[in-house]
Amino acid sequence: MATEKIDAQHAPKPVGLYPHARRAGNLLFLSGIGPRDPQTDGVPGLKQSPTGNYLEFDFEQQVHSVFRNVRTVLEASGARWEDLVDVTVFLTDMKRDFNTFNRIYAEYFKDNLPCRTTVGIDSLPTPIAIELKCMAYLEES
Repeated sequence: MATEKIDAQHAPKPVGLYPHARRAGNLLFLSGIGPRDPQTDGVPGLKQSPTGNYLEFDFEQQVHSVFRNVRTVLEASGARWEDLVDVTVFLTDMKRDFNTFNRIYAEYFKDNLPCRTTVGIDSLPTPIAIELKCMAYLEES
């Protein structure tokens, strides 16, 4: 089966050597997507001192931004939000952020309920607090 590599022009650039998504038949696999702003490459809701200490931290802004970025990659791939069938969530501070994430997640997934796994991890490659790994199912075109 041939696969199609997808690079979403309006999504944040990947931080490594990988595409934003890859389509294999009717399945669309999104690489890990974080909340970085595609225009500035900054992290919404986060300001750090030159030594890396947090001066400002707003997890809610990161959650809304990661959902915008997922939607951008889906649309660039010919998919819709409603096509999502599986979401894996990576949180760097489960205790602090899970309830906030769950509340915002419910706003975005009122009509579509994909499978979901939430994992607490130590860190991500950039100073973000959340990353999503998603899979969508696309109807025959």
